[in-house]
Parts: sequence; structure tokens; C-alpha cells
Amino acid sequence: MKKKTAVVLLNLGGPDKPESIRPFLINFFMDKNIIKAPYPIRYFISRMIANKRSKNEAGSAYAKLGGKSPLLENTLKQAGAIQGKLGPDFRVFVCMRYWHPMAEEVTKLVKDYAPDQIVLIPLYPQYSTTTTRSSFEDWNKAAAKNNLKVPTKRLCCYPDNEGFIEASAKNIQTKYEDLKNRTGQKPRLLFSAHGLPEKIIKAGDPYQYQCEESARLIAEKLQIRDLDWSICYQSRVGPLKWIGPSTEEALEDAAKAKVPVLIYPHAFVSEHVETLVEIEEEYRDLAKNLGIPAFERVETVGTSENFIKALAEKIKKMAEGQAPKESGTLCLMRFSKCCHNETDRLGICSR
Repeated sequence: MKKKTAVVLLNLGGPDKPESIRPFLINFFMDKNIIKAPYPIRYFISRMIANKRSKNEAGSAYAKLGGKSPLLENTLKQAGAIQGKLGPDFRVFVCMRYWHPMAEEVTKLVKDYAPDQIVLIPLYPQYSTTTTRSSFEDWNKAAAKNNLKVPTKRLCCYPDNEGFIEASAKNIQTKYEDLKNRTGQKPRLLFSAHGLPEKIIKAGDPYQYQCEESARLIAEKLQIRDLDWSICYQSRVGPLKWIGPSTEEALEDAAKAKVPVLIYPHAFVSEHVETLVEIEEEYRDLAKNLGIPAFERVETVGTSENFIKALAEKIKKMAEGQAPKESGTLCLMRFSKCCHNETDRLGICSR
């Protein structure tokens, strides 16, 4: 007898109108996985940052996108594409972490669907306590509150998934050749991931390692002789020391070398403010001001065939009882905050 499976795609979320920017930011900075401070301090800090950024950096960035984030729309397209690969025994839901539809709403929808099992799929290829773990914890809390007691399987990460790597390389290849032909120079490929405070990585978070491994595998898949590539980190917020080098520093190095730059945001799988504004507009302007000969952004994998097919195949295998493999083979469970190392304590990840 076939099992009825609810598939839940987990993503960050984003404001759906200008008035939503401040509450979205409050939700984000209230997350104990983002700001590790007692509740009263987080309450104060989250509102202080939200008040400032909603009027300044975040407000102006979302204004360039019509006052809202395109992330939900893009995630729904991915959900539809995956649904088309899975068939009638599956139903794909979308759950956002910091803005609607959030776990409180989606767990009720899943409960009404009455599945035999649930498969949670984070749209973060690389695992971090600040993204995937936060989403898993939030889902568990909402499921308990709404009495959703259904066997649940969780994919913790897929930084070395062949479909993700192939789709990434395919997107890069086209832009790389175009830029090379247009400038007559071999471009420098920058893999730009969202940064994190250094202390989070030192505490055992595997995110940086997984980002670097994804970049290495994509670079290998390109099979470009003497490929000039490096990894960097964007979106720094606050006074803490962040992992590096920063994307700004990487652009400064490219300017000194007088080489064209191609940026690929390999920690994102769909377009949103960090790709469409921070990279496409802010880093493009910086590259121009630094005198970089040419600058191009590579699109995220989005609904590309290789990526969607790979996720759908993984979902089917998980639904059939086959355990996901990526993190066990890539991280070797050597990071204390690896999802698998935290399974027994937090109950957030399937082995």
C-alpha cells in the first residue's frame, strides 16, 4: 500500500509588502539561532535593528524589488516543479521561517491533508544552525502545538548533491563563456555565500566547510583549464567578526588583478534580495567603481531540470525509507553542530 506523503519545502521567507519589512526583521533577529542572547536582550536588539534597517538598508533594498521579496513566489515555482516530478501520492507545501506562510499555518494545512508521513526539505544546500536547524526546531514546535503527530523525515543538507552541482555548473558555464568572449579575458569566478559570525563556525557549525566543498565540486565539474576561482562571503551585519574573505575584499583583489568577475551565489537556490539587489546592483556598482573590466552574476539553480529532478528523486527515496547520505559522507560528523551529531539531543534530524 502506497503511503500518502506531505513534502514541506523550508525557506527563509521575506516581506510581502513594505509594511511587512519591520515585522519580518523582528522575527529574524528574535531567533535564538541568529542572536544568541537571553530573551529580554533579543527582544530589545531585534526591535532596535528592525527599526533601523527597515528605514535604511533593508527598506531601500526591498524598494528596488517593488517593496517586497520575490522569495515566496520563486519557492512556489520550485514547489510546483517538484510536485510535477512526484505524482499523486505526494503533496508539496511551502513553509517560511520568518514570514508567511510560517510553520504555525503550514502545520495546520498538512494536518488537514492527513498524510501517512512528512518529508522536510530545506532549500539551504549547506547545513547551518542559523538556517536549517532553526527551521527544523520551528517546525517541531508548531507541530507539537497543533498536535501534528506524523512520522517525519528530514533532509539535513545536500552540498555535494550531483544534481545541484550539475545545475550550478551549467548555469556558470554559459555566463563564463559569454564573459570570456566579450572581454577577451578569462574571468575570475567568485562563489559568494551568505556570511556568518566567526564565533558560530568556531562553535562547530559545518556551514563554512560545506560551502567551500560545494564551491570546490562545482569548480571541478566545470572542467575549465586553469580556472581562476575563490570563495567569499556577503551580507555582513553588526560589529562581530565574520568569516571571510568578504565579497567586497574579493572584488578589491580582482580589481588589483584587472580581471573580469563572475559571481555565483552557491548557497542560495532561488533569487531574492541578496542576489537581485546586493549582488546584481550593489556589488555591480562596487565593481565598476573599483575599475573591474566586467561584472556578471550567475542565476541560482531555481527550477533547473537537474536540480528539481535531484530533489524529487531524493524525496522519493526518503519516502521509501532510504536514509539521506550527503552529510554523513561529506562532514564525517566531525562538527559538533552537525545535524546528525545533534539528533539525539534535539530530535531535529533523521539518521
